[in-house]
Amino acid sequence: MNQIKKFIDKVSNADARQAKTLILTIEESRLLRDELAKLLLDLNNVEKEINEPVFEVVVSGGKFK
Repeated sequence: MNQIKKFIDKVSNADARQAKTLILTIEESRLLRDELAKLLLDLNNVEKEINEPVFEVVVSGGKFK
């Protein structure tokens, strides 16, 4: 989340100065891309876990001992 926070700070600073452009180095862009991709994959995995049905199986032997 570090790269996302840095990006948000850069946008906030540019906005405060009423800048028309925001420039990222290729390294900053790659790091931001990688971090966003990881978060999206994590979100996708969490959504799959939430949407998977849960089955409860109860086995009873009745009066069998």
